Amino acid sequence: MLDYHRSKEMAAAPELSTRLDLARRQDVRPEILYFLAEDQEPAVRQAIAGNTAAPRQADLLLADDNDLQVRQILAQKIVSLVPHLSAAGKEAARDLTLQVLAKLAADQATRVRQVIAEAIKDAADVPADLVLKLARDVEIRVAMPVLERSPLLSDTDLLEIIADGPIRGALEAIARRRDLGADVSEAVVAASVDRPAEAAVITALLNNDSAQIREATLDRILDQAPQRPLWQRPLVTRARMPMRALVRLADFVSEKLLDLLQGRSDIDAETAQSIARKVQERLQSVSTDGDGDVPADAEALAAAIAAGHRQSVSGALARDAAVPAGIVDKILTSGSAKAITALAWRAGLSMRLALQLQLKVGSIPPPQVLNPRNGTDYPLSVAEMEWQLELFDVEPRP
Repeated sequence: MLDYHRSKEMAAAPELSTRLDLARRQDVRPEILYFLAEDQEPAVRQAIAGNTAAPRQADLLLADDNDLQVRQILAQKIVSLVPHLSAAGKEAARDLTLQVLAKLAADQATRVRQVIAEAIKDAADVPADLVLKLARDVEIRVAMPVLERSPLLSDTDLLEIIADGPIRGALEAIARRRDLGADVSEAVVAASVDRPAEAAVITALLNNDSAQIREATLDRILDQAPQRPLWQRPLVTRARMPMRALVRLADFVSEKLLDLLQGRSDIDAETAQSIARKVQERLQSVSTDGDGDVPADAEALAAAIAAGHRQSVSGALARDAAVPAGIVDKILTSGSAKAITALAWRAGLSMRLALQLQLKVGSIPPPQVLNPRNGTDYPLSVAEMEWQLELFDVEPRP
């Protein structure tokens, strides 16, 4: 241990280098390090913040320091102590450490709060109210680690967070939680299934094999799944799926996913027959909607677009968009990705089908196609699409 009188002299030295050297030492009396925690030079306070020999009283003082780097360094040190909190020898020292942790968890700097959240995301011996505060943070970088991992968040906590309208990204974090309960899964789906911007939430939930999902909740997902391609593979491959749900999938998933669906080892004989029947019906539908026959419904139209049957697609678009067939043909052969996309919009097609229409029927080169915005939305405004159609003498709908 450094001589007490010598350390007092060094702490009062006018030279920054002397005080800085002292602040970094481990063999200094706690009261000297506490004294240096109020040094006017940020570099000295930063050294104290990172010094594991500094007393918790000094850390508590530095948690309110006006220098961001001091607080960041302190946060890194404090989180290194979190795994040892339950084994702390003195209750007073543990309480002080938790006080420092709470102050840093409320810090105005996102990075400081994020460091704390990452450190306590798996901890079971920190205050539950601290975890809940971080879970409700306004920054997803802070909230996500605890929402996804913390064992201290109860189903009641999660349901309240969902009910309060969480920030963007919070639902997806909750959907990834291990052993997610059926009630929480249902709330996650209810809050996101009808919102295209939150499509990734359902994908995350379906990919979470440990999440409990009731059959009624799955039905809500299946109602929207034909328009959400990213959900379809997780649905086809998800374990412990109800047989009735697997039969529903056979109505709309791609040919490649149909192969995966039929190859599942857990399908009973009756379900296998039902799926095979659905597959046969779809094949017959595609074969009867050859080039020249107008597809009768959305599924048949999608199949005709995929097959590149311009004549039959043109007839369906003329019917659904209320646009003369001659004009539809002009648009489809115009080489204009914007005009073809506008026509698809007018006909009520999803942007996913509009993309296929550009590629398969309009022969637009892949580098020139208009891609969906946010994965599902039309990339053009309504006014711009109406203007594109006006170029081909298509009047706006009444």
